[in-house]
Amino acid sequence: MSELRKLGNSDLNLTAIGVGAWAIGGGGWAFAWGAQDDNDSVAAIQAMINGGVNWIDTAPVYGFGHSEEVVGRAIQGLSQKPYIFTKCARRWNDKGEIVKVIKHDSVIEECENSLKRLGVDVIDLYQMHWPEPDEDIEEGWGAMAELQKQGKVRWIGVSNYSVAQLKRAQAIAPITSLQPPYSMISPEIASEILPYCHSQNIGTLVYSPMKAGLLTGAMTKERAENLPADDWRRRNPAFQEPNLSRNLELVEVLRGIADSHGRTPGEVAVAWTLHNPAVSAAIVGVRSAKQVDGVIGALDFRLSDQEYSLIEQYRMTNGF
Repeated sequence: MSELRKLGNSDLNLTAIGVGAWAIGGGGWAFAWGAQDDNDSVAAIQAMINGGVNWIDTAPVYGFGHSEEVVGRAIQGLSQKPYIFTKCARRWNDKGEIVKVIKHDSVIEECENSLKRLGVDVIDLYQMHWPEPDEDIEEGWGAMAELQKQGKVRWIGVSNYSVAQLKRAQAIAPITSLQPPYSMISPEIASEILPYCHSQNIGTLVYSPMKAGLLTGAMTKERAENLPADDWRRRNPAFQEPNLSRNLELVEVLRGIADSHGRTPGEVAVAWTLHNPAVSAAIVGVRSAKQVDGVIGALDFRLSDQEYSLIEQYRMTNGF
């Protein structure tokens, strides 16, 4: 049995990694990862859960409802049901444009829509995806607390919030978790946000611990240059020169540690995020059952202090 970690003020005991369902939303929207085969997605989710992972994180905006539908399909065939986490605050119109909204009635409606798509009676963790529009944070968070009281959702959290925004929400109702980006390429939250969450018993579910696939060990310059036209990573500076070459050199440092343990660079990258005591668990995206083999070891693999220091020394020397 893998180590379980309590999420903030909740009764949720999570495995160190969860299934990230962003890419399985498929292509054709602003933050897509390119086309995706739904059968591959279902196989990937089921392989992760069968491998011991006990939670899945999705959002309605991932493929405009499609990711939630695929997650719903994948969990129907499972004897051991995982925790299901989803979000609100991003909707879309008939033109496929993403709309930022956290008004009370919209949050309530989004929850109902998610319950239907997922095919569940209750959402284990419901998160406000973005704190936008900023002036509506209090109204939106009040609606989240209402859903929790009604029993539609068990616990409520936020995503992409600053410390100031966390404090505003806390004044209305307790926050179970924050979902921020965190990786050795994007460590910005380590200075202020992570320590604040740790001090307040707010769990943290970090996303993109492998920097959107860049630190898996499978990314190459050629692959980065040939990403599909509708893959959002084409616009990400981390995937463009001169950053790309520098980031791929960092992967080779991770590979050295990985090889000594029979692990992958991706598993080392995830372990780096989990080394921070303020991190509750990490979200790991998978798109096929084949990819699961390269990440499932992150359930139990941990870095020694010496290995962590080696990575930190390299990062400091090279300006990460």
